Amino acid sequence: MALRMKASMFVGLFLLSLAWKAAWAKVQVNMEDRVEVFLGDTAQITCMFTVSDSPDNVIIQWYMITKTNVRLRIYYGNSTMQVVDRGGQFTDKISVNGMGNSSEVVLTIRDVKLEDELEFICHVNGMSVGSKEGRTMLRVFASPDRPIITGEESGISVSNENPSKMGSCEAKNGYPRPNITWYRDQSSLQNTPGEVSVVTLVTKVSSGLYTVQSDLHLNVVKEDKDSFFYCEVSYLVPGGTKMTESNKINITVYYPTTSLDVWVESPKGSVKEGDTVEVHCRADGNPQPPFTFMHNMEELKSEPNVLVLKDVTRQSNGNITCTALDLDTYEETLGQTELFVDYLDPAVLIPKDTHVMAQGEELMATCNALSSLPTHTVWFKKGKKVAEGHTLTLKDAVFDMAGTYVCVVKVPSLEGLETTGSLRVFVQGRPEIKKSADPVQEVSPEKTQKLSCHARGYPTPVITWSSSDKSQVLKLSQRETEDEVLSVVSVKVTSDITAYCNASNEHGTVSVSFSLKAIVQTTSSALSTTVTTPLVPVTVVAPVTVTTVTPVTPPKRVKKEGSGVVIAVIIICILLLAILGSVLYFLYKKGKLPCGRSGKQDLTKPNKGGIVVEMKSDNTEEAVLLSVNGDKKPPSDQGDKYMYVQK
Repeated sequence: MALRMKASMFVGLFLLSLAWKAAWAKVQVNMEDRVEVFLGDTAQITCMFTVSDSPDNVIIQWYMITKTNVRLRIYYGNSTMQVVDRGGQFTDKISVNGMGNSSEVVLTIRDVKLEDELEFICHVNGMSVGSKEGRTMLRVFASPDRPIITGEESGISVSNENPSKMGSCEAKNGYPRPNITWYRDQSSLQNTPGEVSVVTLVTKVSSGLYTVQSDLHLNVVKEDKDSFFYCEVSYLVPGGTKMTESNKINITVYYPTTSLDVWVESPKGSVKEGDTVEVHCRADGNPQPPFTFMHNMEELKSEPNVLVLKDVTRQSNGNITCTALDLDTYEETLGQTELFVDYLDPAVLIPKDTHVMAQGEELMATCNALSSLPTHTVWFKKGKKVAEGHTLTLKDAVFDMAGTYVCVVKVPSLEGLETTGSLRVFVQGRPEIKKSADPVQEVSPEKTQKLSCHARGYPTPVITWSSSDKSQVLKLSQRETEDEVLSVVSVKVTSDITAYCNASNEHGTVSVSFSLKAIVQTTSSALSTTVTTPLVPVTVVAPVTVTTVTPVTPPKRVKKEGSGVVIAVIIICILLLAILGSVLYFLYKKGKLPCGRSGKQDLTKPNKGGIVVEMKSDNTEEAVLLSVNGDKKPPSDQGDKYMYVQK
């Protein structure tokens, strides 16, 4: 019995020692619960393990769990070999690296597809020390395209009883399935019975990606016309969640009209007579209802919302009413505005049109116009301002005050509103002749000269012409106004003449004279000689040619009356020279004038019958002796300036 107890104790101790050894000799494996990666990227799944007692060989095996929950091996290996199982979906896209005790191995999956989203198992076999395995779930993500939003183009009426579709939002090619949320301005829209309804349609395409379409149905209100709607897509990514917003849209909301706005669009500001007026009418409803315009209880034709009034007058003043008819409820809405047209009547002058005043008198003229606004008057004469204010005063009237005065009446506060009037003023009196620029004029004989005479006065002067020698005065033109006259005549000049312009009216006569001087231009020559008796020195005076006009430039002008005398003197001188030459030639032929060669003869030995004349010209320093026989002697042979003449 004691022996049996000892044997049992020994066996128990042996088994306890084996259990204790097994508890300390074991394999440990650590893996992540999940690995997340984008579609098309590379995934790495890490398996960290520890094996006790340093076994010589550890076998690593990788498995996958299929969609049908089947466990399939895709890899096994140890420190000396690595084998990828053939014929599987991962045969050509996985690799494993890292082996050994208390180490890690990494399963690398290239170009991850959606079908790769599986659970992977890392099995570590420590042989004598046992085996252990860990699991990791591979998650694949694909970001969807930017959402596309479309609004209801036909518009939505606030009178609809049930929510109306106002827009649609679509997000394509996402994985896992994205979610869509609708927003009005900054507030999200959730399903609310009778007010908001969101209908979502999810489609999975052949690639495994999801397309989500969300339609928003809404009971719109008038305020929604100014609201902006958009959708937001939220989707998962490795390590978190992302959101993408669509573009914002505004929808057309139809709502009834409750009030009208009526105003004068053109012209801006005040309206004056003659303007074209545009009256606009706008309703606060949508769409705009048909409008009817009434002006002073009279219906007028108009454009859809514009009333045009052309060439308005002060009679156009009054009330303009716009009426809008709601085609759904057949209710009318009224709006109105007041039209006031400013005006300016034609100018009124006192005295009006024309006024005649005597020289020295005084005139006070007034000009104004009836207007709905204050006016201002300015007076002009020949385009120049002469006075300002409604009154024009002319004192001590003279001819210069005669003329047309224009008064311009304006409304300073309204541009373009103005009128004008004119007053013609005549000043009575004896005529005045405007001074001639040159009352004395020199004219060549036998030429025609134009003369002008400008006279003024009232009544209009009558101009007549006369001349001192009864010459014919030919009238060329005459231009008359109510108080002025301009006469132009031509006179043919044969000698000195005086022309007279006479201006007369019932108050008297005045005249002015024009002196026309006939001028000629002449040049004459003279020869002066001195002849001596025998044995008496005879001096021949030079120059041969003498000009009778001084100064030489310009020639002296000689009156027509003395020209005949000058010509007669010249002819007599020429005849005397001819006679003298004939006498000398006759004496020479008779031999009475023998000429010696010497420049000077002895007084005791006179040369009988010899006459020598010395002549000198103004234009030369050379003196020539002319002997009776016609021989010329040079200056060196002429001798002195005196010679003896012997019979």
